[in-house]
Amino acid sequence: MPKQGIHPNYDATTVRCACGNNFQTRSTHKGDIVLEICAACHPFFTGKQKLVDTAGRIDRFRRKFAATEAKKAEIAAQ
Repeated sequence: MPKQGIHPNYDATTVRCACGNNFQTRSTHKGDIVLEICAACHPFFTGKQKLVDTAGRIDRFRRKFAATEAKKAEIAAQ
């Protein structure tokens, strides 16, 4: 047992996630804990990862280096 008066209170706390998942745990944190993402909705744990091509990054990369690829092919053909 911990000594009285030198340790913080270790009370039951409710953890709430943005996905709606709630669970009870014990913590020294005062009040409820609010999360943006938890193990129930995190893509790593659920296996539902999505590959998002934001703003066409792959297309921009291909356009950027298309000229160099064409140049390489032209040099190789000579």
